[in-house]
Amino acid sequence: MRRYVEYAKPRISWGTKSAREACVLARQSNAVDFWRGFALITIFINHVPGIYFERFTYKNLSISDSADLFVFLAGWALRLVAGPPENPTPTLTLMARVGRRSLTIYAAHILIMSIAIAMLAAAARALDNPLLLEWNNAAAVFYDPVNTHIGLVLLTHQLGYFDILPLYVVLMLVAPLIVLIHRQAPNWLFALSLTIYLATLIFRIQIQSWPGEGQWFFNPLAWQFVFVLGFQMARVRGVGGFVRCHIFWIRLVALPIILVAAVAVAVGFWPDATKVPEPKLLFLLSKTYATPIRLIQFLALVAVFSAVYPYLQKWMRPLVDFFSRLGRNSLNVFCVGSVLSLAGQILRFVFRGSLSVDILIAVVGIGLLFATAWLSEWQLPSKGSS
Repeated sequence: MRRYVEYAKPRISWGTKSAREACVLARQSNAVDFWRGFALITIFINHVPGIYFERFTYKNLSISDSADLFVFLAGWALRLVAGPPENPTPTLTLMARVGRRSLTIYAAHILIMSIAIAMLAAAARALDNPLLLEWNNAAAVFYDPVNTHIGLVLLTHQLGYFDILPLYVVLMLVAPLIVLIHRQAPNWLFALSLTIYLATLIFRIQIQSWPGEGQWFFNPLAWQFVFVLGFQMARVRGVGGFVRCHIFWIRLVALPIILVAAVAVAVGFWPDATKVPEPKLLFLLSKTYATPIRLIQFLALVAVFSAVYPYLQKWMRPLVDFFSRLGRNSLNVFCVGSVLSLAGQILRFVFRGSLSVDILIAVVGIGLLFATAWLSEWQLPSKGSS
């Protein structure tokens, strides 16, 4: 994340509007690192279904979850990379950075998918249990390897719990277009993204999987709106500026939304799919399509909990530093966390989910995530240094 905020060092005189904007963006980067680290820990825990600590993650009282936060923050980070209007990152430089990031994410996805497949195969052999080969949508890899390996490379076949990085690759590929639209016609970006989002929901536009049946778990045409919302909210002006100017009143409206959603989750009250009007996706809950019910509740969470970070930074600095280090190295931490989550699933299967195993998974896993972040930032001393 450090490389994302280099532009925010103002090169203009203090006291100007542009300098203030640069300073606000620089402070935002710290919050982005913290909340992304928080999301990474939550994703790691939630990707081990049934683990004891899963009950303490916020998805148990929330319609949305860490996936929404992760994608939203990715859009926010893109805004930081693009730079302020008065000192923008050159377009070619920006496209090169984002393109390189896309290739890195793609390579990371292929690597952890290969590791996951090998882990399932090894576990199936060691335990003499071929059912493990069918875990997490992996059956096609072993029973139809020719077509499925093509699908893995094309991102059209995805393993369960490893399906957010393909979405991230697509978002990074369209990120230069988002920035170009923002620079050439800033008032059109939100409207265009919203139009694509609504059209996807109204006409149920799907991104098909291959070679198996079904669709992408995260529909990029819908989730791009969450990404663009993060990009727009990070602006000091426009939509982001409006939200900051009226944040007190927005939080007053957001708090009841959060409370009602928490009650709905607790009691399992959801709209009846047979009774809501068409187009149904505008009124139903769907993670695949990031439907409005989910999105509104997520934005309410962002509005309310954005007030928490300054206090955490002041009173719980070690915790903030811990999460922020994870967030600064999000790709490495996410990849290691995904592999560790699968290892946790296998361990729970072998030992039938005992509490002691759950504690071991959580403690060792989080410790290795921190070690991954620390190693990602560790540098050898330069030659000649004492």
